[in-house]
Amino acid sequence: MRTLLHMPLDPASRMVRIVLAEKGLPAELVERRPWDDAEGALASVNPAGTVPVLIDEPPTGGEVAISPVSTIIEYLDEAYSNAPLLPSTSAARAEARRISFWFLDKFDKEVSDFTLRERVDKRLMRRGQPDYEKLKHGGEALVWHLDYAAWLLDQRHWLACERLTIADLAAAAQISALDYIDLVPWDKFPAVKDWYARIKSRPSLRPILRDRIDGLPPPAHYDNPDF
Repeated sequence: MRTLLHMPLDPASRMVRIVLAEKGLPAELVERRPWDDAEGALASVNPAGTVPVLIDEPPTGGEVAISPVSTIIEYLDEAYSNAPLLPSTSAARAEARRISFWFLDKFDKEVSDFTLRERVDKRLMRRGQPDYEKLKHGGEALVWHLDYAAWLLDQRHWLACERLTIADLAAAAQISALDYIDLVPWDKFPAVKDWYARIKSRPSLRPILRDRIDGLPPPAHYDNPDF
């Protein structure tokens, strides 16, 4: 059985779940918190001790444990050619990979590290209240990134080209997690809001939008495709 070790509000984990759903690949979801890996269950399949980790039985046989997220996405698109998530031309594929990396790396370091980790991970780790200076810093960086996304969407129908790609799924994974903590200023970015409404209405997002953290409910619009 295909298994994904993940955390519900971890953007990288969310991206893998979206890709699996887009490709119609079922997987058992097993929550693993890196800071609670005293028995080494996570480290045994990923020495880096991070999620997500995909444990798969590929079409060629055997079992393989794959991480980090960028490697998982490349693996899934190569091993399962249905519903390809990269464009057909080399230039467009490069652009989709560039923007996907932007959201999985740059956006994560400049926004999610200062917001999700403070509001969600610190709560789960029982490490007290969030640092509001960090939250402010992350919120200011988010505005800059959303402005860039709006600029991209002014040039094309989706973030990387005229069709849905891994770039959109990476951005949706990050933004959906931030929307859970009601951090996204949707009224200032109508083009991004329209784009996210299109993503949000896809069946691949529905299970993710049902995620809940005990004691930390999302805003009312969170799982409403029409906001």
